[in-house]
Amino acid sequence: MTIPESGNLESLGEFGLIDRISALLPQGEDVLVGPGDDAAIVKAVDGYVVATTDMAVEGIHFRRDWSSASDVGQKIAAANLADVVSMGARPTALLVALGAPPDLAVSWALELALGLRDEAAKVGASIVGGDTVRSEKIVISVTALGSLDGRSAVLRSGAQVGDLVVLVGVTGLSAAGLALLNSAVVDSYEELRAAHRTPRVEYEVALALAKSGAHAMCDVSDGLLADLGHIAEASGVKCRIDPSSLDLSKLSDVAVTFGVDPLRWGLTGGEDHAFVATVARDADLPVGVRVIGDVVTGDGVEVIGLDVSDWIAGHDHFRGGGR
Repeated sequence: MTIPESGNLESLGEFGLIDRISALLPQGEDVLVGPGDDAAIVKAVDGYVVATTDMAVEGIHFRRDWSSASDVGQKIAAANLADVVSMGARPTALLVALGAPPDLAVSWALELALGLRDEAAKVGASIVGGDTVRSEKIVISVTALGSLDGRSAVLRSGAQVGDLVVLVGVTGLSAAGLALLNSAVVDSYEELRAAHRTPRVEYEVALALAKSGAHAMCDVSDGLLADLGHIAEASGVKCRIDPSSLDLSKLSDVAVTFGVDPLRWGLTGGEDHAFVATVARDADLPVGVRVIGDVVTGDGVEVIGLDVSDWIAGHDHFRGGGR
């Protein structure tokens, strides 16, 4: 079969590529939610399984001179577990595939496994299998599974006009940490560096938010503007952000060092694995949930009082060299 497609991945972009591939993949009757959300939902004999997968490639997602093997394991586990939680599901298991050069120390591989185990343990999930293969660089692929425990999934497409936009966690910390790790600045802001190496994910708060009736939710892995934009697009609404509602307190000092507006990190920085969601105005919000905006008629994302039309909303692996 010939697939007519001109251009390259840079011109098409990550999400354009996903759209093209998704159009070629018919979904069977057992698939309730396929490509296009934070995770898939597939029928099982006794209920539903939420499934998602993510990869980490040495030199793009992590560097061994920055991060320990345990750090790497925690980070890639968090990326997958957060996607399961963003669907309103309880993570149950991880499958891990490792590609590694033959001269990699056994101790590094074992420490990686411990990092994966420890992050999974935070939500009561187990590592139940995987695969290993020889490769030139370290490549880690994780598949996470979860259970809805009889509840409905929280999809990106559920936002309603009149909802509040809420946030679990703080955005921009990982982006600031990455800037520090890439710089000559030493012996300061260790909390921000750690936020990039091993993000602290508020799994329990996000699950409580889902159980309290969140209409839509998304893991903030690529940037708040980008990921809230996915909700707006899937739901056919406009989401507005009040920039004064964001917590930039840990970003302000280091932003001065780099001559960066801390708001840019807060709105476009990825890999914090916060959770952005929409809820009814009268919802009983769990402790740790911050109201940052609302949902109105229209499309896209608006930052109140600020023109961000020329900003790059978030990360795209095929535009800008990957991360």
